[in-house]
Amino acid sequence: MEQSIRTQPPGPRPRRPAAADGAREASVPGPAAPRDAVTARPTRLRPAGGGPVVLARLRRRVQAGGRRTGPPTRLTGIGTGLFAVVATLAIGFLDQLLFGGLGVLFGLGFVFVCFQAAVRVRLADLPAAPISGPIAFAVAIGLLAPVQVPGVIGQVLALCSGLASRAGWLFGGTGLAVLIVLARFVAQRRIRRTRG
Repeated sequence: MEQSIRTQPPGPRPRRPAAADGAREASVPGPAAPRDAVTARPTRLRPAGGGPVVLARLRRRVQAGGRRTGPPTRLTGIGTGLFAVVATLAIGFLDQLLFGGLGVLFGLGFVFVCFQAAVRVRLADLPAAPISGPIAFAVAIGLLAPVQVPGVIGQVLALCSGLASRAGWLFGGTGLAVLIVLARFVAQRRIRRTRG
């Protein structure tokens, strides 16, 4: 079996003209030439199918006045209890500093704390709002109410008298929290029924 061996003369190989190379590359289909990494990868500022996403979000936030547009931050059950206790104690300290005792400012602040706890608690932890309100009220009364008799008995008597004298604020704030929690529960049940 004959084998034909093509040999080349020694020396540099002759190059084809540039025009012929360009025509051949244009006529032969092949994979696209790799692009630069910066231009090949779409960025967040310039996505492939739309305008600047980040700039649009910033524009919406500026038009909204810098406020957060969306649902309020939701609290867990433990977070609701901590919020109620800390906020009620802070309002009680403020009332003592300004007016020398627990008066109307303390009562109004407690009602506001109960409202915020009922509005911001998660749907899974709705019972935490009406429960944490009275606990926070009792803690604030026990720590801030004046004690007439020294000792543990004096503290218990001060707590009982403080709760009895401010029962209107206690029932008002707790009742408001119960109403808001019930309204949120019923609204969530209706939304689930309409979706289901």
